[in-house]
Amino acid sequence: MKALITLTDVEPAIRLNALLERSDIETAVVSPLDDMRGALTREKPDIVVLTGGLLDAHNVALVKDLLWDDTGVIGFADVRDEAIDERLRAAGYAEVYSKPVVLADAAAGIKRILERKRLSKLTGLIGESEAIREVLIKIEQIAPVSSTVLIEGESGTGKELVARGIHRLSPRRNKPFIAVNVGALPETLLESELFGHEKGAFTGAAERRLGRFELAHGGTIFLDEIGDVPASTQVKLLRVLEERELTRVGGSQPIPVDVRVVAATNASLREAVELGEFRSDLYFRLNVLRIYLPPLRERSDDIPILVRRFVRELSQQHDRAFRGISSEAMQLLVDYSWPGNVRELRNLVESMVVLAPGHEIGAADIPPQMREGDVSRFLPVHVGPVLRGGSGSEGRELEFIVRSLVELKLQVEELRRRLEDVSARAGQGSGGWMQEVAAPGPSSALAAGIEPREASPPANVVTVRPGMSMSEVERAVIEAALRETRGNRRKAAELLQIGERTLYRKLREYQLPIDAVILD
Repeated sequence: MKALITLTDVEPAIRLNALLERSDIETAVVSPLDDMRGALTREKPDIVVLTGGLLDAHNVALVKDLLWDDTGVIGFADVRDEAIDERLRAAGYAEVYSKPVVLADAAAGIKRILERKRLSKLTGLIGESEAIREVLIKIEQIAPVSSTVLIEGESGTGKELVARGIHRLSPRRNKPFIAVNVGALPETLLESELFGHEKGAFTGAAERRLGRFELAHGGTIFLDEIGDVPASTQVKLLRVLEERELTRVGGSQPIPVDVRVVAATNASLREAVELGEFRSDLYFRLNVLRIYLPPLRERSDDIPILVRRFVRELSQQHDRAFRGISSEAMQLLVDYSWPGNVRELRNLVESMVVLAPGHEIGAADIPPQMREGDVSRFLPVHVGPVLRGGSGSEGRELEFIVRSLVELKLQVEELRRRLEDVSARAGQGSGGWMQEVAAPGPSSALAAGIEPREASPPANVVTVRPGMSMSEVERAVIEAALRETRGNRRKAAELLQIGERTLYRKLREYQLPIDAVILD
């Protein structure tokens, strides 16, 4: 790891250089009269320290370029001013120290940044948020021992990167790393894949085969989607973890294995235990050391860093020049909730790199669902073990209720948003106007229009006047949908895009004539 220090302010630059050299950090010192970009190309530093002129135009442009190269920048500000410090951090400076600089603090900050970059390179985890820093610290703490590790996190967050990072930092780094997605293996072949089999153990077993545990002997085995292991295999896996020996399928001789097990799951194993879907003894055997990998929406500060890294890698991979991305487009990416996590972000960046028509990516180039911020309707609803001891039908009924509530909330929010748009266009606050919302029909889920107060609306139009509550609006929309479908409850529910049970409940809630509804 290397630091490059500018001589804009000579005295602190020379002293800082001496401090870093005594800490065995490779350094280079350049004069402001030198070709700075040439020095960067020649030295290839991991961090740059600018000792003055932080807001000079050429330095601001340089910092912007260094961000895209994933080079950290530290600045020495001439005065202490919080507003200026905020501007500098917004421009891309990782740390800002005010003069007179306490050089010991600056040297410690440089060491922290270089250490994070070293761990990031070893693990492949990208980010500078507090959540990722905690993960990197845990990896470094966990790596030297041989205890079993359980990694929990949503799909696409980088659980295998964590497992590989643990292996690379461990004393087993020169031994095999074997990754197994147990959820992708058929149940009939899983035991053979994990533990191996003897010749003739089953039809088609023409010769002895070593399992993944034996292949990983001396190294690390990564068991991804461990929650999908069937109950019969859970028993045998537990024995391997406890006894450190296995028996091949069709064999009788126990075989000792020296393997570190790192398991991962995108679901809560604790909930699976409570539901009786996963053995509690195996869970406690796996959950010796635990790492939680946060979803991307919980570390949105890392999104610009990830975008820049992916742009750099994918532009080189596809040999495409990338013209950049506007601040508005970047903010849309930061605000999006990313149900697919880092994997989804990388795929989007790849599409932008390949399809960008030779100009800077703007807000209009971002997919519509990200621009509109309407991500919740694309997210699955997760229902935990609320009913203890409840069997399948009760759990499905609970999940149906929760999903219906979520759907209804989305529809009410959409209705509110459209009413607000109509209100803004019509200047409702000036009086003399009323809003009319067309009931859901075959050609339109929800339409809106403006008519004078004296107009008589058609039968399938809902009149929304200032002061009406959302429950009154909802009742009126339901009545209009029933009129539109001539009382057919199923068709009305389809037009409203809600479940029939939800509609039935609403009819009772608003004391509408249920008995008069015409059924198929």
